[in-house]
Amino acid sequence: MGANEVFNPNIKGEEKESLSHIKRVPGTKPTFTLSEIKKAIPPHCFERSLLRSFSYVVYDLLISSLLGYIAITYFHLLPSHLAYIAWPIYWILQGCIFTGLWVVAHECGHHAFSDYQWVDDTVGLILHSALFVPYFSWKYSHRRHHSNIGCLDRDEVFAPKPKSQIPWYSMHLNNPPGRALSLAVKLLLGWPLYLTFNASGRPYDRFACHYDPYSPIYSDRERLHIYISDLGIFAATFVLYRVAITQGLAFVMSIYGVPLIFVNGFLVTITYLQHTHPSLPHYDSTEWEWLRGALVTVDRDYGILNKVFHNIADTHVAHHLVATIPHYHAMEATIAIKPILGEYYQFDSTPFYKALWREAGECLYVEPDEKGVFWFRNEF
Repeated sequence: MGANEVFNPNIKGEEKESLSHIKRVPGTKPTFTLSEIKKAIPPHCFERSLLRSFSYVVYDLLISSLLGYIAITYFHLLPSHLAYIAWPIYWILQGCIFTGLWVVAHECGHHAFSDYQWVDDTVGLILHSALFVPYFSWKYSHRRHHSNIGCLDRDEVFAPKPKSQIPWYSMHLNNPPGRALSLAVKLLLGWPLYLTFNASGRPYDRFACHYDPYSPIYSDRERLHIYISDLGIFAATFVLYRVAITQGLAFVMSIYGVPLIFVNGFLVTITYLQHTHPSLPHYDSTEWEWLRGALVTVDRDYGILNKVFHNIADTHVAHHLVATIPHYHAMEATIAIKPILGEYYQFDSTPFYKALWREAGECLYVEPDEKGVFWFRNEF
C-alpha cells in the first residue's frame, strides 16, 4: 500500500463497484510550483548515462535473443501437447521484453537516454522501427500530449469526452459482455488504429495519420522527420518480408508477429491506466494550467513487470513532471517528490488486469462538478 493510495484492492462487492470510497485528487490549483518539485529531486537523478542506458538495451536484446533461440531450436522437438503450452509462454515473455525495448525507445524520444540528441534519436529510430512504431511521428505527437495533458480541448490522446459527445452505442456496451468486447478491440487494435486513423486521438479539422508527413499533427519543420520514420517502417517491413520468403509467414508470425500483438496490448493497457482513474480530474481550456494537467496521472503497480517495463507505470507521475529523468532514477525521484505533491500524488496498487476491467466500466465519460473541472461518470 503506497502513500495516497486511491483504491484498496481488498474491498469487495458492491462497495468496490460503486467506487464511492475513492478519494479524488484536489481539483484546485496546487500551492507548490514546478521549481519546488525539481529542487526536491536529488541532482544526480537528472544525470543521463550513455553507458548505463545502453546496458538496458543490451540486456533486453540478449534476453529477447535467448528466448528466440530457444523457440527456434527446441520447440519443434516438443510433443504437440507441450508445444501448445510452450508457444503461448514464449509469446507472453517475448512480448514483455519487446515492451521493455519499446519503453527505452520512448525514453529516447524524451532525450532521457543520453546527453547526445543524435544518439537518442538513432537508438529510438532503430528500436521503434523494429517494433513498427514511426519513431519521430510518435515522438512529436507524444510531446504534444505532455504539453497538453489533462486538457479536454487539446490533449493529444486519451482525452475523455463529455456525455453529449460519446457514441450512441456506448450505452449498449455498458455491461459485462460489452465491456469485454470494448477491451478486446482496444487491446488488439487500439494502437495501430491510433497511429493510422488517430482513433482516440485529438480531433483535427481533417484526416490525421502518424504516417502522413502532411498530417495536421505536424508542423512544416517536422515533415522531413516523418519521412524518415516512414523509411524506418519500410525497412522493418522489408526485413520481415525477406525472412518470410526464406522461412515462411508462419515462422515470422510465431517468432515476431504474435509477441508484437502482446506489445500493442501492453502499451494500450499501460497508457490507458496511467491517465484513466475515477480519482483524476480533467480540465477545459478555461481552467487548465500545465502543472494541474501534469498531475492528471496515476502510478500503477505491475508487480515484477515494473522492472521488465523499466518502471514506466509506477513512476509515471514523476515522468510527466520531469520527462528527461532516466527510468533508472525515476523511482528515487518519485519518492523525493511525494511529500511536495501530497494529495496530488496518486498511486493505485490494484492488479492491472482488475484495474483495466474496473476503469473500462467506471470511466466512460466526464461531466463537470464545477466550472471547467470534469470528473469521470458511467451512468446513462
